[in-house]
Amino acid sequence: MNRLTIYDTTLRDGAQREGISFSVGDKIRITQRLDAFGIDYIEGGWPGSNPKDIDYFRKVRQCELKCARITAFSSTRRPDIRIQDDINIQALLAADTGTVTIFGKSWDFHVTEAIGTTLEENLDMIADTVAFMKEMGREVIYDAEHFFDGYRFNQDYAMATIRAAEKAGADLIVICDTNGGLMPFTLQDVLSHVQSEIKAPLGIHVHNDAGMAVANSIIAARMGISQIQGTINGYGERCGNANLCTIIPNLQLKLNMPVVHPDQLEELTELSRFVAELANLGPLEQQPYVGANAFAHKGGIHVDAVMKHANTYEHVEPQLVGNKRRILISELSGKSNVLFKAHENDLDLTKEAPETKIVLEKLKELEHQGYQFEGAEASFELLIWKAFKTHRRLFELEGFRTIVEKRGENGDIISEATIKVAVDGREYLTAGEGNGPVHALDQALRKALEQVFPELKQIKLVDYKVRVLDGRDGTGARVRVLVESRNEKKRKSWGTVGVSHNIIEASWLALVDSLEYGLMCMSKDKMKDLRKAVRKFRMEE
Repeated sequence: MNRLTIYDTTLRDGAQREGISFSVGDKIRITQRLDAFGIDYIEGGWPGSNPKDIDYFRKVRQCELKCARITAFSSTRRPDIRIQDDINIQALLAADTGTVTIFGKSWDFHVTEAIGTTLEENLDMIADTVAFMKEMGREVIYDAEHFFDGYRFNQDYAMATIRAAEKAGADLIVICDTNGGLMPFTLQDVLSHVQSEIKAPLGIHVHNDAGMAVANSIIAARMGISQIQGTINGYGERCGNANLCTIIPNLQLKLNMPVVHPDQLEELTELSRFVAELANLGPLEQQPYVGANAFAHKGGIHVDAVMKHANTYEHVEPQLVGNKRRILISELSGKSNVLFKAHENDLDLTKEAPETKIVLEKLKELEHQGYQFEGAEASFELLIWKAFKTHRRLFELEGFRTIVEKRGENGDIISEATIKVAVDGREYLTAGEGNGPVHALDQALRKALEQVFPELKQIKLVDYKVRVLDGRDGTGARVRVLVESRNEKKRKSWGTVGVSHNIIEASWLALVDSLEYGLMCMSKDKMKDLRKAVRKFRMEE
């Protein structure tokens, strides 16, 4: 292996994270996305461990992959058994992949205590399995499990295990920090010794229990390793595996070691979020490179500097990894924050414009009341439009009523809402039921507005959060409600906020902002009219 290759084990090792359970369909979709991104090896699972992985290997053969090699994972043969009689080995062959990954024990403690055999038999198990799979025409990657711990306690035996794999014909030998406690300086010492004695190409597989998985992978790459193994978003058991979403851009942008095409690298953020979605996990907002906060700026001084020269507070251009710069709005904001958000909406705003001061003062007033715009940028954009006096309410509230009723100790809770709104002078009275009063209110409002704005059906509420702002006031405390909505057709999400002592009112404020913003963004004509009105307003000043 002349080129550094990337080996993804999200579908096997990553799926061992608590809360992840990929379906076969999920695994196929992730495989196709990883292949399109340019991953060299995709470990599909352990065909001898469960029916789902057997089904995956059957179905993945029907996929036309462009570059990735699918790998089936398994252990060495069991102790004191002929390799032809081992059911795991039979399942591995039945997976029918061109590449197989075999793991074996490197730590003498595991050999004698975990699998209960002799040190010599373990060496035979490694050699027999590697040699057999080579005879079957497979490319063989040998994972030396617990290698660094084994090396620490019995260096000679750990080295003997990988020599056995090399002698048997392994195409690549991967040394593993399975417990995840390896320090970078220890890695350097051990890897240097291994490189001096093992001539086969080497790979690295590390876990993140000490927070060093990315650092150890990068150091191994600099030392000439041939393959790095890891997972998307660092998913994995305990503290996770080495995070490929951090490793790949570090290799490519910092070490000038390209592993994917630059166009593919620009898909990294989307890949990260795609896998998170199928894993049913929220995206890691603080994640380097691909997190929503990776290029987010809040302090006014920072924002002012970034608008002049982005590299004052950004180590790479966010577009290189498919991310984008975000300017957060809070009580720490300065005029630069307001200007940036205005320019994002094609609004002609300057530091000297009176509207800038109005927005800033209103912003700080609202934040003092408990509003937070960091996760509610749609509410902030509406605030800008209102400052220009170009915002027109799409409807007027005449009134609403919510009822929550529970009959008897074991009875169901019933939530109902009625609402009356006016659109262009015409009144609409509707009712709705829901899982709770806010859901019922949302249903009633939609029934009314969809009669005038049928495109509202494209907007779905996808997240709803309530934060008590001062717990000392108990149930009478002011609350902040954050609502996230999404237009699936346009693949656009936005957040809105409402604050009140009454949770229903706070929810209503956030809900109204959400629907108004979504409808205005869907109407290109309305947006054009808005921008024309803003320009006219500025000229008339």
